Amino acid sequence: MKSAKISEAVVRRLPIYLQALNELHSREIGTVSSQELGQRLDLNPAQIRKDLAYFGEFGRKGIGYDVIYLIEKIRQILKVNQTINVALVGAGNLGLALCNYNKYSKDNMKITAVFDDNPQKIGTKINNLLVQPMDELVETVKQGEIRIGIITVPAVEAQNVANRFVEAGIEGLLNFAPGILRVPEEVRVQNADFTRELLSLAYYLNQDEEEDEDGSTLD
Repeated sequence: MKSAKISEAVVRRLPIYLQALNELHSREIGTVSSQELGQRLDLNPAQIRKDLAYFGEFGRKGIGYDVIYLIEKIRQILKVNQTINVALVGAGNLGLALCNYNKYSKDNMKITAVFDDNPQKIGTKINNLLVQPMDELVETVKQGEIRIGIITVPAVEAQNVANRFVEAGIEGLLNFAPGILRVPEEVRVQNADFTRELLSLAYYLNQDEEEDEDGSTLD
Protein backbone atom coordinates (compact mmCIF):
# COMPACT_ATOMS: atom_id res chain seq x y z
CA MET A 1 0.00 0.00 0.00
CA LYS A 2 1.33 3.42 -0.90
CA SER A 3 2.27 5.85 1.85
CA ALA A 4 0.50 8.90 0.32
CA LYS A 5 -2.21 10.42 2.50
CA ILE A 6 -5.58 9.13 1.39
CA SER A 7 -8.44 11.64 1.29
CA GLU A 8 -11.70 10.98 3.11
CA ALA A 9 -13.55 11.11 -0.22
CA VAL A 10 -11.54 8.15 -1.51
CA VAL A 11 -12.17 6.13 1.65
CA ARG A 12 -15.91 6.84 1.40
CA ARG A 13 -16.01 5.54 -2.17
CA LEU A 14 -14.33 2.23 -1.34
CA PRO A 15 -17.46 0.71 0.29
CA ILE A 16 -19.42 1.71 -2.84
CA TYR A 17 -16.97 -0.21 -5.00
CA LEU A 18 -17.13 -3.15 -2.61
CA GLN A 19 -20.93 -3.31 -2.78
CA ALA A 20 -20.87 -3.25 -6.57
CA LEU A 21 -18.19 -5.95 -6.71
CA ASN A 22 -20.13 -8.16 -4.29
CA GLU A 23 -23.16 -7.85 -6.55
CA LEU A 24 -21.07 -8.84 -9.56
CA HIS A 25 -19.67 -11.80 -7.64
CA SER A 26 -23.19 -12.94 -6.70
CA ARG A 27 -23.97 -12.99 -10.43
CA GLU A 28 -20.82 -15.05 -11.07
CA ILE A 29 -19.15 -12.29 -13.07
CA GLY A 30 -15.39 -12.88 -12.85
CA THR A 31 -13.87 -9.69 -14.26
CA VAL A 32 -14.94 -6.08 -14.63
CA SER A 33 -13.34 -3.05 -16.24
CA SER A 34 -13.25 0.41 -14.70
CA GLN A 35 -15.50 1.51 -17.57
CA GLU A 36 -18.14 -1.09 -16.67
CA LEU A 37 -17.83 -0.31 -12.97
CA GLY A 38 -18.16 3.39 -13.68
CA GLN A 39 -21.34 2.83 -15.69
CA ARG A 40 -22.85 0.82 -12.86
CA LEU A 41 -22.02 3.45 -10.26
CA ASP A 42 -22.40 6.56 -12.41
CA LEU A 43 -18.78 7.45 -11.68
CA ASN A 44 -15.90 8.48 -13.90
CA PRO A 45 -13.79 5.37 -14.71
CA ALA A 46 -10.65 7.48 -14.36
CA GLN A 47 -11.69 8.35 -10.80
CA ILE A 48 -12.14 4.66 -9.98
CA ARG A 49 -8.71 3.79 -11.39
CA LYS A 50 -7.14 6.69 -9.49
CA ASP A 51 -8.81 5.71 -6.21
CA LEU A 52 -7.66 2.09 -6.44
CA ALA A 53 -4.16 3.09 -7.55
CA TYR A 54 -3.59 4.73 -4.15
CA PHE A 55 -3.48 1.21 -2.71
CA GLY A 56 -1.75 -0.75 -5.44
CA GLU A 57 -2.01 -2.05 -8.99
CA PHE A 58 -5.02 -4.37 -9.03
CA GLY A 59 -6.10 -4.35 -12.67
CA ARG A 60 -4.67 -5.94 -15.81
CA LYS A 61 -4.50 -3.95 -19.02
CA GLY A 62 -7.04 -5.14 -21.55
CA ILE A 63 -8.70 -7.43 -19.01
CA GLY A 64 -9.79 -5.30 -16.09
CA TYR A 65 -10.13 -6.27 -12.44
CA ASP A 66 -10.53 -9.78 -11.11
CA VAL A 67 -13.73 -9.39 -9.05
CA ILE A 68 -12.89 -11.83 -6.24
CA TYR A 69 -9.32 -10.55 -5.92
CA LEU A 70 -10.45 -6.92 -5.78
CA ILE A 71 -13.13 -7.74 -3.20
CA GLU A 72 -10.45 -9.30 -0.99
CA LYS A 73 -8.10 -6.35 -1.42
CA ILE A 74 -10.75 -3.71 -0.64
CA ARG A 75 -11.86 -5.69 2.41
CA GLN A 76 -8.25 -5.69 3.57
CA ILE A 77 -7.95 -1.94 2.97
CA LEU A 78 -11.17 -1.29 4.91
CA LYS A 79 -10.01 -3.77 7.59
CA VAL A 80 -13.25 -5.75 7.35
CA ASN A 81 -11.26 -8.90 6.67
CA GLN A 82 -10.83 -9.02 10.45
CA THR A 83 -13.46 -9.13 13.19
CA ILE A 84 -14.32 -5.67 14.52
CA ASN A 85 -16.63 -5.55 17.53
CA VAL A 86 -19.13 -2.71 17.78
CA ALA A 87 -21.22 -1.39 20.69
CA LEU A 88 -24.51 0.47 20.26
CA VAL A 89 -26.10 2.89 22.71
CA GLY A 90 -29.81 3.56 22.28
CA ALA A 91 -32.19 0.60 22.02
CA GLY A 92 -34.94 2.60 20.30
CA ASN A 93 -36.34 2.14 16.81
CA LEU A 94 -33.12 3.13 15.05
CA GLY A 95 -31.02 0.96 17.32
CA LEU A 96 -33.37 -1.94 16.66
CA ALA A 97 -33.09 -1.42 12.90
CA LEU A 98 -29.29 -1.37 13.09
CA CYS A 99 -29.26 -4.56 15.14
CA ASN A 100 -31.54 -6.20 12.58
CA TYR A 101 -29.08 -5.22 9.85
CA ASN A 102 -26.32 -6.63 12.03
CA LYS A 103 -28.16 -9.97 12.15
CA TYR A 104 -28.06 -10.44 8.39
CA SER A 105 -24.76 -8.71 7.61
CA LYS A 106 -22.04 -10.93 6.19
CA ASP A 107 -19.28 -8.49 7.15
CA ASN A 108 -16.95 -9.10 10.08
CA MET A 109 -18.04 -5.83 11.68
CA LYS A 110 -20.65 -6.90 14.22
CA ILE A 111 -22.66 -5.23 16.98
CA THR A 112 -21.78 -7.30 20.04
CA ALA A 113 -23.21 -5.13 22.84
CA VAL A 114 -26.25 -2.86 23.26
CA PHE A 115 -26.82 -0.31 26.04
CA ASP A 116 -29.68 1.90 27.19
CA ASP A 117 -30.66 3.83 30.33
CA ASN A 118 -34.38 3.04 30.08
CA PRO A 119 -35.30 0.54 32.85
CA GLN A 120 -38.03 -0.92 30.62
CA LYS A 121 -35.48 -1.82 27.95
CA ILE A 122 -32.64 -3.00 30.18
CA GLY A 123 -32.65 -6.78 30.36
CA THR A 124 -34.63 -7.25 27.15
CA LYS A 125 -33.07 -8.83 24.09
CA ILE A 126 -32.55 -7.60 20.53
CA ASN A 127 -31.50 -10.44 18.22
CA ASN A 128 -29.96 -12.36 21.12
CA LEU A 129 -28.14 -9.26 22.38
CA LEU A 130 -28.99 -8.38 25.97
CA VAL A 131 -29.67 -4.67 26.50
CA GLN A 132 -27.29 -3.63 29.27
CA PRO A 133 -27.40 -0.62 31.60
CA MET A 134 -25.08 2.29 30.84
CA ASP A 135 -23.00 1.73 33.96
CA GLU A 136 -21.73 -1.50 32.39
CA LEU A 137 -20.53 0.17 29.18
CA VAL A 138 -16.92 0.93 30.07
CA GLU A 139 -16.16 -2.52 31.44
CA THR A 140 -17.98 -4.32 28.61
CA VAL A 141 -16.20 -2.34 25.90
CA LYS A 142 -12.82 -3.02 27.44
CA GLN A 143 -13.41 -6.71 28.07
CA GLY A 144 -15.08 -7.28 24.71
CA GLU A 145 -12.29 -5.55 22.76
CA ILE A 146 -14.92 -3.29 21.19
CA ARG A 147 -13.37 -0.70 18.89
CA ILE A 148 -16.34 1.20 17.43
CA GLY A 149 -19.34 2.79 19.13
CA ILE A 150 -22.69 3.72 17.59
CA ILE A 151 -24.73 6.52 19.16
CA THR A 152 -28.50 6.53 18.51
CA VAL A 153 -29.70 8.66 21.42
CA PRO A 154 -31.30 12.15 21.54
CA ALA A 155 -28.90 15.05 20.93
CA VAL A 156 -28.93 16.17 24.57
CA GLU A 157 -27.50 12.79 25.64
CA ALA A 158 -25.05 12.23 22.80
CA GLN A 159 -22.01 13.97 24.34
CA ASN A 160 -22.37 12.06 27.61
CA VAL A 161 -22.50 8.79 25.68
CA ALA A 162 -19.46 9.82 23.66
CA ASN A 163 -17.60 10.59 26.90
CA ARG A 164 -18.38 7.08 28.18
CA PHE A 165 -17.09 5.56 24.97
CA VAL A 166 -13.91 7.63 25.11
CA GLU A 167 -13.36 6.56 28.72
CA ALA A 168 -13.69 2.94 27.58
CA GLY A 169 -10.99 3.42 24.94
CA ILE A 170 -13.16 3.36 21.84
CA GLU A 171 -11.36 4.18 18.57
CA GLY A 172 -14.24 5.32 16.37
CA LEU A 173 -17.79 6.63 16.73
CA LEU A 174 -20.74 6.59 14.35
CA ASN A 175 -23.04 9.33 15.58
CA PHE A 176 -26.70 9.45 14.53
CA ALA A 177 -27.53 12.31 16.91
CA PRO A 178 -27.58 15.85 15.48
CA GLY A 179 -24.83 18.11 16.70
CA ILE A 180 -21.05 18.05 17.03
CA LEU A 181 -19.31 15.70 19.44
CA ARG A 182 -16.16 16.79 21.23
CA VAL A 183 -13.72 13.91 21.48
CA PRO A 184 -9.91 13.53 21.53
CA GLU A 185 -8.12 13.77 18.18
CA GLU A 186 -7.31 10.07 18.16
CA VAL A 187 -11.04 9.15 18.15
CA ARG A 188 -12.57 9.23 14.68
CA VAL A 189 -16.18 10.46 14.44
CA GLN A 190 -18.51 9.90 11.50
CA ASN A 191 -21.81 11.78 11.66
CA ALA A 192 -24.97 10.36 10.07
CA ASP A 193 -27.30 13.35 10.23
CA PHE A 194 -30.71 12.57 8.69
CA THR A 195 -31.88 16.18 8.97
CA ARG A 196 -28.84 17.49 7.10
CA GLU A 197 -29.27 14.94 4.31
CA LEU A 198 -32.99 15.71 3.95
CA LEU A 199 -32.29 19.45 3.80
CA SER A 200 -29.71 18.82 1.09
CA LEU A 201 -32.31 16.90 -0.91
CA ALA A 202 -34.79 19.72 -0.41
CA TYR A 203 -32.28 22.16 -1.93
CA TYR A 204 -32.04 20.11 -5.12
CA LEU A 205 -35.82 19.76 -5.32
CA ASN A 206 -36.24 23.51 -5.04
CA GLN A 207 -33.44 24.15 -7.51
CA ASP A 208 -35.59 23.01 -10.43
CA GLU A 209 -38.36 25.38 -9.37
CA GLU A 210 -35.92 28.29 -9.09
CA GLU A 211 -34.49 27.56 -12.54
CA ASP A 212 -38.03 27.63 -13.96
CA GLU A 213 -38.65 30.99 -12.31
CA ASP A 214 -35.33 32.44 -13.51
CA GLY A 215 -35.97 31.22 -17.03
CA SER A 216 -39.46 32.65 -17.30
CA THR A 217 -40.12 35.64 -19.54
CA LEU A 218 -42.34 38.64 -18.90
CA ASP A 219 -45.03 39.61 -21.39
